[in-house]
Order: sequence, then structure tokens, then C-alpha cells
Amino acid sequence: MEACTAVEREIDKVLSKFGGINDHAKRCLQDLTCHIENLKEEIGTCPENQELTAGQVLIMKQAMNKVKESVQRLAADHRDLHSTVSKVGKAIDRNFVQDFASTSREDVFSGPDKIMLLNQVICQHFIRQGMLDIVDELVAEAGVKTEPSVKEPFSALNSILDSLKQKDLTQAFDWAREHRESLEAQNSSLEFKLHQLQFISLLQKGTTGQNEAIAYARTHFSQFVGRHEKEVQNLMGMFLFLPHGISASPYAHMLEPHLWSDIVDTFTKDACSLLGLSVDSPLSVSVNVGCAALPALLNIRQVMQQKQVTGMWSGKDELPIEIELGQEHKYHSVFACPILRQQSSESNPPMRLICGHVISRDALTKLGSVNKLKCPYCPVEQNPSEARLIYF
Repeated sequence: MEACTAVEREIDKVLSKFGGINDHAKRCLQDLTCHIENLKEEIGTCPENQELTAGQVLIMKQAMNKVKESVQRLAADHRDLHSTVSKVGKAIDRNFVQDFASTSREDVFSGPDKIMLLNQVICQHFIRQGMLDIVDELVAEAGVKTEPSVKEPFSALNSILDSLKQKDLTQAFDWAREHRESLEAQNSSLEFKLHQLQFISLLQKGTTGQNEAIAYARTHFSQFVGRHEKEVQNLMGMFLFLPHGISASPYAHMLEPHLWSDIVDTFTKDACSLLGLSVDSPLSVSVNVGCAALPALLNIRQVMQQKQVTGMWSGKDELPIEIELGQEHKYHSVFACPILRQQSSESNPPMRLICGHVISRDALTKLGSVNKLKCPYCPVEQNPSEARLIYF
């Protein structure tokens, strides 16, 4: 953000100077045009074959000199503007590091097996997005092995999502009825929300759709009263305001467009859950997380190079600094050793002492002797071999 702000300041200087030069050039050219037009009219009043007088020749020379001086001033202003524009490029080079390779590992995608895995991840991403034509081209060019059965569920899901975005509930209803037992097992509210939207669409017809809405409610809402009693009561309360219009009632929020975006999100979440997949594409999550973490990594890399301590971060096992990515990117708990202040890893997992306190294996090794260890948080003495590996 600081880098963007620094570049933005330079751009503001360019825009300000450009505006000033533009206004000055317009005034200057307008004055020259008026002066030359007046001179042209004055000369035009003279007889056709009459020679210019000494005074008229002097006026002509003065006009030519004025034009020449104005052109020189405008050229100088243009050169000054060019130098200001070049400072923007220098500010970009100074504030944005172009060497992203310093934060990456060359061995991550080396070898045909790893390249094939990467192509498969890219292929799965396009399948999830419904871009099957791109998938077919990638399969043909990269030789990625994909089973036709992998595409089928995503083709159906993307078709349903497209229909929901067009406010068509037919395909979504069919899918929800087909998977009703699985959806109920995971406590899904998808089917109720679909019926809610269908019911509201009937109420939007006004009093002419009242009988149809009542029949629909009697047919479909009885099965949802146990789990969605409050929501059903609110829907029934909308009948009271049909004569005057729901949009002018306390239930006007039930007509807001966000209900349709909510049903899209709910369907995506439940469908991915049934397929055993994450809601977001792993590739898109990786790219977004990398973009968020890259500025901080570039800054710390630059600082380490200036301090000549580049060997402290190999970039293999852990990051040199903690990077906060927000709640949306927290997928599991992470244990940090209270003694060494290090996050646990496969080679340094959390260990539970017999007293119940947890420290890392490295801390256990450093604190314990052959057969004696005193817990750093309580006076209990124990044998280091009694510590047990735990999983979070």
C-alpha cells in the first residue's frame, strides 16, 4: 500500500502539471490566433499591388518573433512535463520489486511428474468453472489424463448455477429433491430457501396470486416448520400487506436481490460438500493467498539482502515472518510452541506432557535430560519419554 501511495503522488504531480500546461497552451495559442487574424485583416484592407510600409514590415517581424517565442516556451514546457512523467517510471521501479523469483523455489515444479500434477490442478480449476472447451484443449496439448465422469457433475452444477442467476429455480428444485436425504443429513437449508423464493415470487403478483401462494404454502412448508418456524411465520405475515404492496411493508427486505445471490452461495456450498470438495477452487485460493503474501515476502527479502543475512531463510520449511491472511483463509488450527515461539511442523510436532501442558519436540529435547524433565509451567517432574505426540 505504501508503494502504491508513493507512485500515486508522482502521478498526481504529472496530472497537475499537465493540466497547468494545457491551460497555458490554450491561452497562448488563442492569443496568437487573434493577433494574426487582426494582422491579416489590416493587411487585407491595403490595395492589392501596394508594397508594405516600413511600419507594416516591422509589425510582421514582431508577429513572427512572438510566434517563435511562444513555440519555444511550449516546447520547454513539454520537455519539463516529460521529465516529470519519467519520474513516475522511476517511482514504480523504486517501489515495486520486479524480481519475484527471489521468494520462490525452483524445485517446486521441476520434473515431469510435478508438471503433470500442476496441469491437473489447472484442469480441475477450469472444470469447476464450467470452461469445458478450455479443459479439452488443455487435455489435448498437455496430455492430462481426465475421466469423463469427472466433468459430468460439474457440468450439471454449472448449468444449475446459470439458471439460478437467471432466477430460474426449476433445475435447482430437481437437484435438491434428488439429493434430499444427503442434504438433510448435513442439515442443509437449501430446499427451504428455494421454496421461500418461489413463494415470494407468487406473492409479488399481489392479490391475484394470493390463492396460489396459500396453496403453495400448505403443500410445501409443513415439512420445514420444525427447523424454520420463525422464517415460515414471517412468510405468512406477508399476506397481511398484499393489498397495499409488500414493498411498502415491514417485509420489504424479503424482496431484496441479495436473496438470489444467497441461494447461489448456498447451492454452491452444499453441492461441493456432497462432492467432497472445497467451495473455492484450490488453484484460485493458492493464487489469492500468494498475491496477498508476496508484498510482505518481497519486503523481508529486500531487508535481509541489505542486512546481508539472506542465508537465514531458505524458503523451504517455513516463512521468515508471520503473514495474516484473514479468517477466510484459516482452514485448520496451528500450534505454536510457547517456549521456542515456533510453529509446529512434521519434524517438530507438538508433544503433550503428562501434566497436560503442550510444547514442541525441539523444546522437549532442549529442556529434558536423559530421564528427567521439569515442566516449564508447573512443578511436575517427569520422564521425557512419557511425552506423547498429539494432533490438532
